Amino acid sequence: MPEGPEIRRAADKLEAAVLNKALTEVWFAFPELKPFESMLIGEKVERIETRGKALLTHFSNGKILYSHNQLYGVWRVIDSGEIPQTTRVLRVKLQTADKTILLYSASDIDILDQEQLAEHPFLKRVGPDVLDMTLTAPQVKERLLSARFRNRQFSGLLLDQAFLAGVGNYLRVEILWVVGLLGHRKARDLTSDQLDKLSHALLDIPRLSYNTRGHVDENRHHGAIFSFRVFHRAGEKCERCGSTIEKTMLSSRPFYWCPGCQH
Repeated sequence: MPEGPEIRRAADKLEAAVLNKALTEVWFAFPELKPFESMLIGEKVERIETRGKALLTHFSNGKILYSHNQLYGVWRVIDSGEIPQTTRVLRVKLQTADKTILLYSASDIDILDQEQLAEHPFLKRVGPDVLDMTLTAPQVKERLLSARFRNRQFSGLLLDQAFLAGVGNYLRVEILWVVGLLGHRKARDLTSDQLDKLSHALLDIPRLSYNTRGHVDENRHHGAIFSFRVFHRAGEKCERCGSTIEKTMLSSRPFYWCPGCQH
């Protein structure tokens, strides 16, 4: 499943194709969205925001396209006029003079204004996005220590989008390895130094993955700079302490850890 960095890079590709270009054709599959087609012709995509796994496409008239890929949704970029060969079901088409972006197979789609955005049930539920560059480590630390989250085991907390949006399983595994913590630990039991390290890692590692993991070495599980230190490395030696990396299931997801240096 894609996590925050992969979703953000996908949004970057969409922006690169259509940003600030007048829309020449707009098409929605769902009848309730049809009235918005003519309303968006001639408008421009001003930015595409990510909130965890949701994309918010902001138009120049103030309207916002909310889309969540869930399990099967996928966006594609094509040259305008091209007819893609696919068995997927088209849901959204946003066309400009030279490029078109297409959303296939997703079912969670809506057009919102700013007021509706603030009240959207999914967006009200998700926490701050780890790739929001205005989010700071002290704010994350405060969130960790809040009454809502301080008693939660990290194994579940780090997957909970209500805590921080954009962290998924591989990031959970790598973050806990970097700070030397096991999944059953809780924020309430950490020292101030451990809390500081965790707060920084919760932002630094997703941002490093976003910035570098697109550069892929096909012979390894990692990119040129961001690398999987423990994820998918069960049976290999930990590069920090030399112990053998192990695998189990935590919160119904595969979890990798080093028994030698994570406590």
